[in-house]
Amino acid sequence: MKRLTVLLLYFARTTLRGLRGSPVTTAVAILTISVSLVLVGAFDLLLRNMEDLLDDFGRDLHVTAYLEDGLADAEAEHLAAVLLTVEGVESVRPVSKDEALERFKSGMGADLLDGLDENPLPASIEIQLLPEQRTPAGMRIVVESIRGLPGIGDLGSGQDWVEGYLRALAVVRGIGVGLSFILAFAALLIVTNTIRLAVFARRDELDILRLVGASRAFTNTPFIAEGIAQGAAGGSLAVLLLFGIFHLVLPGLEFGFEVVLGSAPRFFHASEVLVLIGQGAALGLIGSVAALIGNARP
Repeated sequence: MKRLTVLLLYFARTTLRGLRGSPVTTAVAILTISVSLVLVGAFDLLLRNMEDLLDDFGRDLHVTAYLEDGLADAEAEHLAAVLLTVEGVESVRPVSKDEALERFKSGMGADLLDGLDENPLPASIEIQLLPEQRTPAGMRIVVESIRGLPGIGDLGSGQDWVEGYLRALAVVRGIGVGLSFILAFAALLIVTNTIRLAVFARRDELDILRLVGASRAFTNTPFIAEGIAQGAAGGSLAVLLLFGIFHLVLPGLEFGFEVVLGSAPRFFHASEVLVLIGQGAALGLIGSVAALIGNARP
């Protein structure tokens, strides 16, 4: 245990000495990783909010069967019983013309209906789907199963909206993945070159350590720790920048976000923040390993 403690203290001191010894290149590496993760994190944050909206919408996803005018109550009840037997249907709920009118008034206001002598809204049956069917494909199956049943005048669902939203989500995800690869490559180049410069600056010290029997793993560990530290610092800075931008921009665009996303956007959860910092540390680790491989001596 004592030997392990001594080794850890040595690696920590050597890593800090290496970071202090090249402040400019270290700062450049940290800023490069930070800028990369800010852009990647912004796309990730947008995707997470879009996925949250899709999950919320999916929980309320249902099909509405609008009944033909003049359909008797007994026929409507029989139709509801038939719909309940359709594969993929969890429950059904009849909505009378009067209830539909009350909903419209509470949602849109009564002024739009002034001057009308009769209720223009049809009775309907709201069809709640099983959780596994609350997808565009599952909804399409249910809609095709009940289309054309006697007594149903029209069908309404959010299928088209969900399919369009999924396409937009795929586009944003594709852009984010492509941008991530480009920025990660740029950050890796900076970290790799930074570690290479550190190795070159301390080559005499490393030669002496090898002459007295130090293993390659022993001499390389501080450089790997430097890369991880630079990456973690860049990830932490990226989180702080994203947090500041989020709360600086959000008040002016909150209404627009609520219109597009359906609710106010959220920031990363604690676990997601740790993932972003971990991504920075991983970039530093890969860059430092690549630098040490490139500088390996026989």
